[in-house]
Amino acid sequence: MAARHVAQPRGEVGEPDTSKDARRPGTGTWQRRALAALSSRGRLGEDLATAYDKDPALTPATALQALLYQGLWAVWAHRLAHRWWQAGARFPARLVSQLARAVTGIEIHPGAQLGRRVFIDHGAGVVIGETAVIGDDVMLYHGVTLGGHGWWADAKGERRHPIIGDKVTIGVGASVLGAVHVGAGCRIGPHALVVDDVPPDSVVVAERGRCIITTGVRQSHPRRGELLSPEWLGATTRHAGGDDGHGDDHTH
Repeated sequence: MAARHVAQPRGEVGEPDTSKDARRPGTGTWQRRALAALSSRGRLGEDLATAYDKDPALTPATALQALLYQGLWAVWAHRLAHRWWQAGARFPARLVSQLARAVTGIEIHPGAQLGRRVFIDHGAGVVIGETAVIGDDVMLYHGVTLGGHGWWADAKGERRHPIIGDKVTIGVGASVLGAVHVGAGCRIGPHALVVDDVPPDSVVVAERGRCIITTGVRQSHPRRGELLSPEWLGATTRHAGGDDGHGDDHTH
Protein backbone atom coordinates (compact mmCIF):
# COMPACT_ATOMS: atom_id res chain seq x y z
CA MET A 1 0.00 0.00 0.00
CA ALA A 2 1.42 3.34 -1.02
CA ALA A 3 0.20 5.13 2.10
CA ARG A 4 0.89 4.04 5.65
CA HIS A 5 -1.12 3.01 8.69
CA VAL A 6 -1.08 5.05 11.87
CA ALA A 7 -2.71 3.90 15.08
CA GLN A 8 -6.44 3.70 15.51
CA PRO A 9 -9.24 6.25 15.12
CA ARG A 10 -10.77 7.78 18.18
CA GLY A 11 -14.37 8.89 18.29
CA GLU A 12 -16.58 10.06 15.45
CA VAL A 13 -15.75 12.78 12.97
CA GLY A 14 -17.90 15.37 11.29
CA GLU A 15 -20.34 16.00 14.17
CA PRO A 16 -21.71 19.55 13.82
CA ASP A 17 -21.44 21.93 16.75
CA THR A 18 -24.80 23.66 17.01
CA SER A 19 -24.30 25.05 20.49
CA LYS A 20 -24.48 28.68 19.31
CA ASP A 21 -27.77 28.05 17.55
CA ALA A 22 -29.11 26.29 20.61
CA ARG A 23 -28.45 29.42 22.68
CA ARG A 24 -30.44 31.65 20.32
CA PRO A 25 -34.20 31.17 20.87
CA GLY A 26 -36.19 30.69 17.68
CA THR A 27 -33.16 30.31 15.41
CA GLY A 28 -34.11 28.12 12.47
CA THR A 29 -37.13 26.75 14.30
CA TRP A 30 -39.18 26.08 11.18
CA GLN A 31 -36.24 24.54 9.32
CA ARG A 32 -35.45 22.34 12.29
CA ARG A 33 -39.04 21.16 12.41
CA ALA A 34 -39.18 20.61 8.66
CA LEU A 35 -35.98 18.57 8.70
CA ALA A 36 -37.27 16.53 11.63
CA ALA A 37 -40.47 15.78 9.70
CA LEU A 38 -38.54 14.80 6.57
CA SER A 39 -36.06 12.71 8.55
CA SER A 40 -38.85 10.45 9.76
CA ARG A 41 -39.74 9.40 6.23
CA GLY A 42 -37.84 6.25 5.34
CA ARG A 43 -34.51 6.06 3.58
CA LEU A 44 -34.66 9.56 2.09
CA GLY A 45 -35.21 11.07 5.50
CA GLU A 46 -32.44 8.93 6.92
CA ASP A 47 -30.08 10.34 4.31
CA LEU A 48 -31.07 13.90 5.17
CA ALA A 49 -30.49 13.28 8.86
CA THR A 50 -27.07 11.79 8.07
CA ALA A 51 -26.09 14.86 6.02
CA TYR A 52 -27.10 17.11 8.90
CA ASP A 53 -25.16 15.05 11.44
CA LYS A 54 -21.96 14.87 9.39
CA ASP A 55 -21.72 18.31 7.79
CA PRO A 56 -20.58 21.00 10.27
CA ALA A 57 -21.86 23.65 7.84
CA LEU A 58 -25.46 22.64 8.53
CA THR A 59 -27.03 24.21 11.61
CA PRO A 60 -30.67 24.44 12.71
CA ALA A 61 -30.88 27.74 10.82
CA THR A 62 -29.63 26.18 7.53
CA ALA A 63 -30.86 22.60 7.93
CA LEU A 64 -32.95 22.46 4.74
CA GLN A 65 -29.93 23.28 2.59
CA ALA A 66 -29.23 19.55 2.79
CA LEU A 67 -31.93 19.16 0.14
CA LEU A 68 -29.57 20.91 -2.31
CA TYR A 69 -26.59 18.63 -1.71
CA GLN A 70 -25.45 16.90 -4.88
CA GLY A 71 -24.10 13.99 -2.85
CA LEU A 72 -27.60 13.15 -1.68
CA TRP A 73 -29.08 13.45 -5.16
CA ALA A 74 -26.35 11.19 -6.56
CA VAL A 75 -27.11 8.51 -3.96
CA TRP A 76 -30.86 8.78 -4.57
CA ALA A 77 -30.42 8.49 -8.33
CA HIS A 78 -28.13 5.52 -7.82
CA ARG A 79 -30.78 3.64 -5.88
CA LEU A 80 -33.12 3.87 -8.85
CA ALA A 81 -30.37 2.96 -11.32
CA HIS A 82 -29.19 0.02 -9.19
CA ARG A 83 -32.73 -1.36 -8.96
CA TRP A 84 -33.05 -1.29 -12.73
CA TRP A 85 -29.55 -2.77 -13.15
CA GLN A 86 -30.46 -5.72 -10.96
CA ALA A 87 -33.71 -6.19 -12.88
CA GLY A 88 -31.77 -6.50 -16.13
CA ALA A 89 -32.69 -3.07 -17.53
CA ARG A 90 -29.05 -2.22 -18.06
CA PHE A 91 -29.38 0.58 -20.63
CA PRO A 92 -31.95 2.63 -18.67
CA ALA A 93 -29.90 2.10 -15.51
CA ARG A 94 -26.78 3.39 -17.21
CA LEU A 95 -28.73 6.32 -18.64
CA VAL A 96 -29.88 7.35 -15.17
CA SER A 97 -26.34 7.12 -13.82
CA GLN A 98 -24.98 9.24 -16.67
CA LEU A 99 -27.67 11.88 -16.19
CA ALA A 100 -26.89 11.95 -12.48
CA ARG A 101 -23.21 12.37 -13.30
CA ALA A 102 -23.97 15.31 -15.60
CA VAL A 103 -26.05 17.01 -12.91
CA THR A 104 -23.98 16.23 -9.79
CA GLY A 105 -20.42 15.60 -11.01
CA ILE A 106 -20.50 12.26 -9.19
CA GLU A 107 -20.22 9.00 -11.14
CA ILE A 108 -21.62 5.89 -9.49
CA HIS A 109 -21.89 2.83 -11.69
CA PRO A 110 -25.39 1.32 -11.38
CA GLY A 111 -23.85 -2.04 -10.52
CA ALA A 112 -22.15 -0.70 -7.37
CA GLN A 113 -23.69 -1.65 -4.03
CA LEU A 114 -24.22 1.14 -1.48
CA GLY A 115 -25.27 0.61 2.11
CA ARG A 116 -27.43 2.83 4.28
CA ARG A 117 -26.54 6.35 5.40
CA VAL A 118 -23.76 6.75 2.83
CA PHE A 119 -22.89 10.46 2.66
CA ILE A 120 -20.85 12.09 -0.11
CA ASP A 121 -19.71 15.58 0.97
CA HIS A 122 -19.21 18.12 -1.85
CA GLY A 123 -18.83 15.13 -4.15
CA ALA A 124 -17.22 16.68 -7.25
CA GLY A 125 -15.07 14.13 -9.03
CA VAL A 126 -16.15 11.09 -7.01
CA VAL A 127 -16.00 7.85 -9.05
CA ILE A 128 -17.37 4.53 -7.79
CA GLY A 129 -16.84 1.48 -10.00
CA GLU A 130 -19.21 -1.28 -11.01
CA THR A 131 -18.18 -4.00 -8.55
CA ALA A 132 -17.55 -1.70 -5.58
CA VAL A 133 -19.35 -2.53 -2.34
CA ILE A 134 -19.86 0.19 0.28
CA GLY A 135 -21.11 -0.57 3.77
CA ASP A 136 -23.32 1.44 6.12
CA ASP A 137 -22.43 4.85 7.59
CA VAL A 138 -19.61 5.48 5.09
CA MET A 139 -18.52 9.04 4.29
CA LEU A 140 -16.71 10.06 1.11
CA TYR A 141 -15.24 13.47 0.35
CA HIS A 142 -14.76 15.01 -3.08
CA GLY A 143 -12.26 13.52 -5.51
CA VAL A 144 -12.47 10.01 -4.06
CA THR A 145 -11.99 7.13 -6.50
CA LEU A 146 -13.07 3.57 -5.78
CA GLY A 147 -11.67 2.09 -8.97
CA GLY A 148 -9.83 -0.76 -10.61
CA HIS A 149 -6.21 -1.29 -11.62
CA GLY A 150 -6.72 -0.84 -15.37
CA TRP A 151 -7.66 -2.72 -18.51
CA TRP A 152 -4.35 -4.60 -18.53
CA ALA A 153 -5.02 -6.17 -15.13
CA ASP A 154 -8.79 -6.34 -14.68
CA ALA A 155 -10.51 -9.31 -16.29
CA LYS A 156 -14.09 -9.02 -17.49
CA GLY A 157 -16.66 -10.54 -15.17
CA GLU A 158 -14.43 -10.48 -12.08
CA ARG A 159 -14.59 -8.22 -9.06
CA ARG A 160 -12.13 -5.42 -9.66
CA HIS A 161 -13.22 -2.70 -7.24
CA PRO A 162 -12.93 -2.28 -3.46
CA ILE A 163 -15.13 -3.43 -0.62
CA ILE A 164 -15.52 -0.65 1.94
CA GLY A 165 -16.60 -1.70 5.43
CA ASP A 166 -19.06 0.04 7.74
CA LYS A 167 -18.25 3.43 9.31
CA VAL A 168 -15.32 4.17 7.01
CA THR A 169 -14.33 7.75 6.14
CA ILE A 170 -12.34 8.39 2.94
CA GLY A 171 -10.72 11.81 2.62
CA VAL A 172 -10.32 14.30 -0.21
CA GLY A 173 -8.68 12.93 -3.35
CA ALA A 174 -7.97 9.47 -1.92
CA SER A 175 -7.94 6.47 -4.25
CA VAL A 176 -8.75 2.89 -3.30
CA LEU A 177 -7.92 0.70 -6.27
CA GLY A 178 -8.45 -2.95 -7.04
CA ALA A 179 -10.32 -5.76 -5.31
CA VAL A 180 -9.13 -4.75 -1.85
CA HIS A 181 -11.02 -4.72 1.42
CA VAL A 182 -11.03 -1.70 3.74
CA GLY A 183 -12.12 -2.89 7.16
CA ALA A 184 -14.85 -1.34 9.28
CA GLY A 185 -14.07 1.83 11.21
CA CYS A 186 -11.09 2.90 9.06
CA ARG A 187 -10.14 6.43 8.08
CA ILE A 188 -8.34 6.98 4.80
CA GLY A 189 -6.58 10.35 4.79
CA PRO A 190 -6.60 12.86 1.93
CA HIS A 191 -4.73 11.89 -1.24
CA ALA A 192 -3.79 8.47 0.14
CA LEU A 193 -3.38 5.64 -2.36
CA VAL A 194 -4.66 2.28 -1.11
CA VAL A 195 -3.89 -0.83 -3.18
CA ASP A 196 -3.75 -3.42 -0.37
CA ASP A 197 -6.22 -4.61 2.25
CA VAL A 198 -6.60 -2.38 5.31
CA PRO A 199 -7.46 -4.06 8.65
CA PRO A 200 -10.41 -2.73 10.68
CA ASP A 201 -10.01 0.34 12.89
CA SER A 202 -6.95 1.63 11.03
CA VAL A 203 -5.89 5.05 9.79
CA VAL A 204 -4.07 5.44 6.46
CA VAL A 205 -2.27 8.66 5.56
CA ALA A 206 -0.15 9.98 2.70
CA GLU A 207 2.93 12.19 2.71
CA ARG A 208 2.17 15.86 3.14
CA GLY A 209 3.62 18.56 0.91
CA ARG A 210 7.04 20.01 1.73
CA CYS A 211 9.04 23.01 0.56
CA ILE A 212 11.90 22.39 -1.86
CA ILE A 213 12.35 26.15 -2.35
CA THR A 214 12.06 28.54 0.63
CA THR A 215 11.90 32.32 0.07
CA GLY A 216 13.29 31.79 -3.42
CA VAL A 217 16.22 29.62 -2.30
CA ARG A 218 16.33 25.95 -3.27
CA GLN A 219 16.92 23.67 -0.32
CA SER A 220 20.07 21.59 -0.83
CA HIS A 221 18.88 18.78 1.43
CA PRO A 222 15.09 18.85 1.63
CA ARG A 223 13.63 16.94 4.53
CA ARG A 224 12.05 13.58 3.97
CA GLY A 225 8.33 13.71 3.36
CA GLU A 226 6.37 13.72 6.57
CA LEU A 227 3.10 11.96 7.16
CA LEU A 228 0.01 13.91 8.00
CA SER A 229 -0.40 14.32 11.74
CA PRO A 230 -2.46 11.41 13.09
CA GLU A 231 -4.23 13.89 15.37
CA TRP A 232 -5.50 15.66 12.26
CA LEU A 233 -7.58 12.55 11.57
CA GLY A 234 -8.64 12.13 15.18
CA ALA A 235 -6.15 9.34 15.87
CA THR A 236 -3.61 8.68 18.61
CA THR A 237 -0.26 7.06 17.90
CA ARG A 238 1.18 4.11 19.73
CA HIS A 239 3.95 1.60 19.21
CA ALA A 240 3.13 -1.74 17.63
CA GLY A 241 4.05 -3.34 20.96
CA GLY A 242 0.99 -1.80 22.57
CA ASP A 243 2.31 0.88 24.97
CA ASP A 244 1.40 4.47 24.21
CA GLY A 245 4.25 6.61 23.05
CA HIS A 246 5.37 8.99 20.38
CA GLY A 247 4.94 6.32 17.76
CA ASP A 248 7.74 7.53 15.51
CA ASP A 249 8.72 4.06 14.37
CA HIS A 250 5.11 3.17 13.74
CA THR A 251 4.17 6.23 11.73
CA HIS A 252 7.42 6.84 9.85
